Amino acid sequence: MDQPKVERMLRLMMLLSSGRNYSINELADKLDTSYRSIYRYLDTFKEAGFVVHKTGDYYHIAKESRFFKDISQLVHFTDEEAYMVNRLIDGIDDTNAIKQNLRKKLATIYSFTSIADVVVKNENASNVNSLSEAIQEKKQVILKGYASSHTGKVADRTVEPFKFTTNYISVWCYDPSDGHNKQFKTERIKGVEILENGWQHEKEHSSGNMDIFRMSGKDTEEIVLRLSLRAKNLLVEEYPLGEKYLTQEDESHWLLKTEICSPLGATRFIAGLADDIQIIKGKKLKANISSYAKSLLKL
Repeated sequence: MDQPKVERMLRLMMLLSSGRNYSINELADKLDTSYRSIYRYLDTFKEAGFVVHKTGDYYHIAKESRFFKDISQLVHFTDEEAYMVNRLIDGIDDTNAIKQNLRKKLATIYSFTSIADVVVKNENASNVNSLSEAIQEKKQVILKGYASSHTGKVADRTVEPFKFTTNYISVWCYDPSDGHNKQFKTERIKGVEILENGWQHEKEHSSGNMDIFRMSGKDTEEIVLRLSLRAKNLLVEEYPLGEKYLTQEDESHWLLKTEICSPLGATRFIAGLADDIQIIKGKKLKANISSYAKSLLKL
């Protein structure tokens, strides 16, 4: 079997195991092939031991299929994970054909996002997968049984998803019910139903920023921290995107120059490394550290 066929079959398997049902014509359109080819691929899956269910004119792969690995539980890397994977791939010698093959195959199979969007296990994978598709196709969705910490209620929410946060913990959505852009945590969503309705308020979509400490907001503050070797290593381990903003000062110190959306994330990191970090710049951060220290002394 030639490589294009293998790639189409892998993409077809992902679609059929994503938690959504698709018609033959929809599958043919998504894979840019004929409906006859889709039928042949489905027969191949059945012969290999997969259970292909048909409900009306729609198909999906059943989880009870023999040898079935729940592909719906495989979602895209976060920006941090993608950064680390790309570093590993970049470390391969340019003369090694595997390097280019990895990039090409990952980009082909996971075509509805960027080349870095490969797969990683996650318990929220099905929801993230559906939201990714809705964002790509500019569709409205119903967030089923969303548990809001703000209202304390569980309810369905009809929204327009348009952007994930750095680590896929939340998704930015426009809520037509009140005309505001909001973050919804993926772990609080019981299910995602993609609607036929396209976005109606695209011009209103606006997301906040996300800093390396995974805090979001519209306003930012530039900070400069002087880190010991220990602090630098822990920063890179816990917040991999921070490595891009590090410069070495001497043999045992590094400078972190970046922007933060909220002092809370940086404060939590600094609090556990007070002897290893010097705050060179960041008025709001210094004020928050001072307030945090006073609150601890009151305990």
